[in-house]
Amino acid sequence: MIEINHRKYSVPKVLTAGFIFVILIGMLLLKLPIATRDGLETSWMTALFTSTSATCVTGLLLVDTATHWTWFGQLVIALLVEIGGLGFMTFVVMGFIITKRQMRISTQLLTQEALNLDHLSQSRVVYLIIRLSLLIQGAGAALLAVDLVPKYGWRHGLWLSVFQSISAFCNAGFDLFGNSLENFKNDPYFLLITAGLIIAGSFGFLVWQDILEYHKRHRMTLHTKLALRTGAVLMFISLVVYFILEHNLARFSAEMSPLNRIMNTIFMAITPRTAGLTTIPYQNLTDASIAVTAIMMFIGGAPGSTAGGVKTTTVGLIALQSIATLRGKSDTVLANRRFTQENIFRALTLLFLSFMLILLAVLILVATQALPEKDPLSYVIFETVAAFGTTGISLGITPTLNFVGQVVIMILMFIGRVGIYTVMFSIFNAQPAKQTYHYPEESVLIG
Repeated sequence: MIEINHRKYSVPKVLTAGFIFVILIGMLLLKLPIATRDGLETSWMTALFTSTSATCVTGLLLVDTATHWTWFGQLVIALLVEIGGLGFMTFVVMGFIITKRQMRISTQLLTQEALNLDHLSQSRVVYLIIRLSLLIQGAGAALLAVDLVPKYGWRHGLWLSVFQSISAFCNAGFDLFGNSLENFKNDPYFLLITAGLIIAGSFGFLVWQDILEYHKRHRMTLHTKLALRTGAVLMFISLVVYFILEHNLARFSAEMSPLNRIMNTIFMAITPRTAGLTTIPYQNLTDASIAVTAIMMFIGGAPGSTAGGVKTTTVGLIALQSIATLRGKSDTVLANRRFTQENIFRALTLLFLSFMLILLAVLILVATQALPEKDPLSYVIFETVAAFGTTGISLGITPTLNFVGQVVIMILMFIGRVGIYTVMFSIFNAQPAKQTYHYPEESVLIG
């Protein structure tokens, strides 16, 4: 429990309220006249939706970022993306570091919950987050500037480089080019730097800490091993599947060389993991590729990263548990370490709640929206998964949603970024309690 003004609040409730506060501040800033270009108007819903999408590092939009917002509005969006990607508690801790003040235990508890840390001793990872984020995004902006400054000039080129570096590292789908990254499908250098930033952001900072400190400890935690192995397997599977289903983007052979088509396929395998930056319109892909994209968006990146989704460790753990069960084993093991039952239960619960949430959202949208005549259910499922997975990839129906649809998408983006457990615990005011009794066991038929 956290005590504020002599009143006690649960940690999940404070974190949920914190994200809502950031979104509301962003909405007010985006509603200012200086945030919108001359001749255009920004409604309260547009400002709220854009602020939610930026804070939740999603990238689903009602208006075009490049043409609707002024430099001030784009700066607000970039700051919201940064805060949402790194977590607002990271910036709270940064304030303590700058002022050289000692953090109270309540602040440490909030930081622990916000960054998915197991215990308070891991709070030092915040220092790594700050340094590593500044280093990677700074390097990314400098490398992108090499490509963008000659094309757009010093002033605009530098701003594009900084904005795109922030968007890519924080796995947000925002861009300032008007058509995502379609203008760069024949620019492998730009795509390579952007892909590197996306991967760096989706790793998770605890994974980065293990990697950077490996030369000292010569070991990695079970979390890092599971995150890296699951991420590598998913990357390999998605790459092979896209190559097969799209025939190395053969339909774009008139626009791209074989080498560029390979690079675009690789980029296409990376970006659905909640980044949302695309080089080709997804409406031009096969239905099978769209289905694979939806699955990858649902899975997302590693816990404690800038990515969304149910996370790679959740899927990896459930896969290992399923394999162990099919082999008749009672323990789920990886790298000579056994996962706890609590880990398995939380992973299964998270997966079930995520499916139920998306199902409910799909039902509401199908019942309330004017949808395309051709295969409307696919459009709705894709959009809801993109929102929940905080991925900015869209088949184009987001700008056409009515008030109800926009609210549903905002709720999905918010839960996808803050986390189902955090939101649910804050709603139901759940507190962990040790159970002092157990009911008798009895089996049921399964399967």
